Order: sequence, then C-alpha cells, then structure tokens
Amino acid sequence: MTGFARVQKTTEHGDISISLKSVNHRGLDLHFHLGAELDSLEHVMRAVLKRAVLRGHVDVRCSVLRPANGASGSLNLPLFRSYLAAFRKAAAEEGIDAQPDLNRILLLPGILGASDQLAPDTTAEKAILAALQEAIDMLNQFRAREGAELAAFIREQNAAIRTGGEEMQRIRASAIPAFQKRLTEKLQELLGNTMIDPQRLAQEAALLADRGDIGEEISRLQIHSRQLNEILESGGEVGKRLDFLLQELNRETNTILSKTSGLGDLGLRITELALACKAAIEKIREQALNLE
Repeated sequence: MTGFARVQKTTEHGDISISLKSVNHRGLDLHFHLGAELDSLEHVMRAVLKRAVLRGHVDVRCSVLRPANGASGSLNLPLFRSYLAAFRKAAAEEGIDAQPDLNRILLLPGILGASDQLAPDTTAEKAILAALQEAIDMLNQFRAREGAELAAFIREQNAAIRTGGEEMQRIRASAIPAFQKRLTEKLQELLGNTMIDPQRLAQEAALLADRGDIGEEISRLQIHSRQLNEILESGGEVGKRLDFLLQELNRETNTILSKTSGLGDLGLRITELALACKAAIEKIREQALNLE
C-alpha cells in the first residue's frame, strides 16, 4: 500500500530527520538513502522495519545534522577553510581575479554543523531508532486508512459474487428439468425409429444432466465468497491468502461457464452471471496485491 511519513526531531545529538515513502509491491522491498555516517545503522533499521511492515517498496531516508562543539549552527571551520583554499588555488591557477561569496559559502551542505562525520554512539542510535519507530507508526496509520478503503471495495465486489451465485442457484433449479428434456429430445432425434427402453433413455438423460450440473461449483463459489470475508475480518497479512482464494473462485466460475451450453436462455443468463463474477474477481485481485 502507499503511504508517507516524516519525523523531525531536535535532540542533544543533533537534528534527526527521517522520511518513509511506500508504494505497492508484492513483497517487502526496502531502499535506504543514508549518509555515510549512518551506514552502520542500516541493518538495525532494516530489522525494525521488517517487524512492522510486511509488503511494499519502501524508500527510507535519514539524516542527522549534528552541532559543532554542542552549538547548533556553528561554522564548520575545517570545511570552510578547505573551500576557501580550493577557491583561491583554482583562481590563481586559472588567472581569475575573483573573491569568494560568503553568502554562497554558508549555503554549502554541512557548512553550518559538525566539523566531522562520526558514526552515532549508543545514545544517538537509540534516538535515531526512536524517531524511526515514530515514522513507522505514522506510515502504518496512513496505510491502515487506505487498507480500510480497499477492504470496503473488496467486500462490495465480493457481495456481487455472492449475489450472482445465489441467482445462479435459483436458475439451476429450473434449468435441470429443461436440460433433461432437451437431452431426451436430442437422443430421440439421433436414434430415430430405433427402439429403446424409455426408462433407460431417462437414465441416460439424467446421467448426462448430472455431468452438466453446476450445483457443486455454485456451492464452492459461495463457500469461497464467505471465506474471503472471513480473511478480511481476521486481519494480518491477508494479501497472499486472498490471492490463493481468488484462484479457487476463478476456477469455479470457469467450470460453470464450460457447463452452461445447451440450456438456451437459462444458460445465457448463467453465462452472464458467471462473467460478472469473473469481472468482480479480477477487480478484487488487482486490489488484493495492495493489501498486507
């Protein structure tokens, strides 16, 4: 699911800034954008994220602007002097008569802050991880709102599947006698004047009708539809479970479609309902990929 969170904290260790941005993905795909001084924390941050986020492509950005000598906004003298030396050397080598612009120098990254880049100590690490956890909580709140909307949409489509199954069940009750009659007429047409026991004819017609019956498929369709709602209610990592269940729903509708030939108008109506179910299943599948 998509989501965004940003946390900015001013601490004794400096100004901590963490942002998390997630987009849809079948699994969990973490991408870190950290300063060199925070590289040692990546594995710890990754472990924290894995415990709280199960799916999605997540961009993780973190920076810590630490004060020099405990004073926020202090001039980073080594960097300042290094820049001036490089400027004057380049100007002398190229024969350019120019003076450095102090206002532009002060806009350089890191010019106001720490004089060096040090890996965070234990207390600084705790502060960074606390800020990360706060950002994760914000991200999951954002994703939970989107998840609730997706779940409502899925329930709506599932209701259409359930309604379609109920109507197919009603049609089936009247379709079975029609199918048996059609088969009997077809058999009599093929046999012509050949004598055959009427009871045997009825048995064969009933057997063929049973093979073309969609009762079991409709029952399983309705069972799977109930299971889908149960999965949504149970919460947790539902995306993969839904994906498997949708395969079963799709299999039942395909079988129903393959058995509806030869039923005339009743068969056409069942075909329409089964196709509508397939469309609803596909809509659910598209959104299920976004759910954890």
